[in-house]
Amino acid sequence: MAEHHLIVSAPTGTGGRRIQSDDVTLGMAYRLHDVAVLLQRAGLGGWDELDVIESPLIEWHGGGPEEWFEE
Repeated sequence: MAEHHLIVSAPTGTGGRRIQSDDVTLGMAYRLHDVAVLLQRAGLGGWDELDVIESPLIEWHGGGPEEWFEE
């Protein structure tokens, strides 16, 4: 897999987090599974929830993979 700059934005009031690869918005995720699916659809290989949690390629804003609602 080619390296990409992956960003998961801070949670919104509804719990959604914007997922970006480089400068392209891939979509909104509401749980870890959604992040994995968006990355797969973007052609970034066979990601699963554990890959999302452990990947050093993902930059988490506003909390890590356990945060899904704005506080």
